[in-house]
Amino acid sequence: MTPGADGPPPRRRGRPSRTADTTGPDARTRILEAARTEFAGRGYDKTSIRGIAKAADVDAALVHHYFGTKDEVFAAAVEVSFEPALVIPSILGGPSEDMGERLARYFIDVWENPVSRAPLLAILRSALTHEAAAKVLRGFVLRRLLERIAADLDVPDPTFRAELAASHMIGIAVLRYVIRAEPLASADPEEIIAMVAPTLQRYLGEK
Repeated sequence: MTPGADGPPPRRRGRPSRTADTTGPDARTRILEAARTEFAGRGYDKTSIRGIAKAADVDAALVHHYFGTKDEVFAAAVEVSFEPALVIPSILGGPSEDMGERLARYFIDVWENPVSRAPLLAILRSALTHEAAAKVLRGFVLRRLLERIAADLDVPDPTFRAELAASHMIGIAVLRYVIRAEPLASADPEEIIAMVAPTLQRYLGEK
């Protein structure tokens, strides 16, 4: 019998088969969800492209196709947790004198949400122990969030101000959600927002 005459051609080595289950937005979404779960459960070091592919029930080549390297998958997991495309307009859209409060509220709300907290904890813990993860998180927090906010407000030294704001918020995340230092760990979120907002306003709003 001639090969391929009565059936599909043999699958090429190293390439995922193109079926409804392994292509399109559903496959990409499954890969991203699997990546978040893997990073949350295993940490950066022990998470692999192969493991993410297995959890998403796709070929590893498809993970590379959509996201590239493990660092890029990690960056995508960070981005889906923060949703900068939605956040930045909402932070910048109101009165400039309340921007610090809006930024503080957004940050605390993201961490207080159990759905987003688990992957964020994994991201933060990975960044504290692995330089590659730290580099991804630094790049995202500074370039995709704080620098864009500071630059849009037309303040001097936007990079320096962005780093100060980032250090303040990430410090809160470490003490409250990772180390769980008291009384910060048990403080009411509204109290934290009220205390932090003026400082963020000064960093990002005063010329």
